[in-house]
Amino acid sequence: MSGSAHSTVLSGARVVLPTGTVANGRVIVSGDRIAGSAPEAAELVDLSGHWVVPGFVDMHNHGGGGASFTSGTPEEVLKGVRTHRAHGTTTLIASTVTGDLDELARRAGLLAELVQQGDLAGIHFEGPFISPCRKGAHKEDLLRHPDPAEVRKLVDAAHGTARMVTLATELPGGLDSVRLLAEHGVIAAIGHTDSTYEQTREAIDAGATVATHLFNAMPALGHRAPGPIAALLEDERVTVELINDGTHLHPAALELAFHHAGAGRVALITDAMDAAGFGDGTYHLGPLEVEVRDGVARLVEGGSIAGSTLTLDTAFKRSVTVDRLPVESVVRAISANPAKLLGLYDRVGSLEPGKYADLVVLDEDFDLKGVMRRGEWIVSPLA
Repeated sequence: MSGSAHSTVLSGARVVLPTGTVANGRVIVSGDRIAGSAPEAAELVDLSGHWVVPGFVDMHNHGGGGASFTSGTPEEVLKGVRTHRAHGTTTLIASTVTGDLDELARRAGLLAELVQQGDLAGIHFEGPFISPCRKGAHKEDLLRHPDPAEVRKLVDAAHGTARMVTLATELPGGLDSVRLLAEHGVIAAIGHTDSTYEQTREAIDAGATVATHLFNAMPALGHRAPGPIAALLEDERVTVELINDGTHLHPAALELAFHHAGAGRVALITDAMDAAGFGDGTYHLGPLEVEVRDGVARLVEGGSIAGSTLTLDTAFKRSVTVDRLPVESVVRAISANPAKLLGLYDRVGSLEPGKYADLVVLDEDFDLKGVMRRGEWIVSPLA
């Protein structure tokens, strides 16, 4: 690292590290990285009365700021990325929705260029390989079985940037597709599924490691037919996504997941669509029309919940203030765990020397006051 890099010392805050929270701690930023020491000429920023936590990592996100990752131009995609960055998400995966296979392959090529530029951290394909019984906001006539050759086509179209594919693994070809993804280093996520407990266990044994928005778009937990939820919660190999917006999950369901899986196996996500950080109105999620009213997105036809308008700063605050989760547990779920899953933990996900200087400043009420990405303030706490 160049000795001439600009250095900043953020001091006086409660700093959440992998080892715990340090009161009156400090974070040293040199250039775009966190450093272990600071030169005498370093700029001092007093953040007394604040928290400093790692930048958020969202592994399931369809858009924001009025822009769609599933259909927007590169400029529109970047608008959505900037919207989420302003809410603390410094690392972002772009999620697609069900569409024509050739169109999804073309989309993957466009998004891959933004990954290669460093604007996105990868691509998540949600659909078309999902169950019509649990389709949610996906167009049924475009759904298809998870044929490994077609799954491979999408992965190849992403030119090495595919990070995750959501599958209904009980469908024909599902287990073979899970094995294919595992062999190629792509996360196989179980979601939009009608699978049984036993079928879910088979998929985990085949290599599936993530539950796409646990509880949503899958059979409910039953005492005689426990279904996928029990299998996903009990297996140490699985990380469960949770959408903590107060709409997708009852607080008791969130508490159940954190209690049973533990903070080390939860990833807080947004599943955001265009309206996140933008407002109510009429939008499109893929080919389907969505109405957002009072911050809740639903399909115009049928009324299914259609993603969320959540940003991760809101999820963080809700998790601490409403759900009363320890700050350290929320930091693991919103930064470290997804970074580890995505193979990015050597660069992001915690405040450690050598990693990118990606961090979020929160006040005592856990409202966002500052966002730094790669050493640059996106939202300045001094403004």
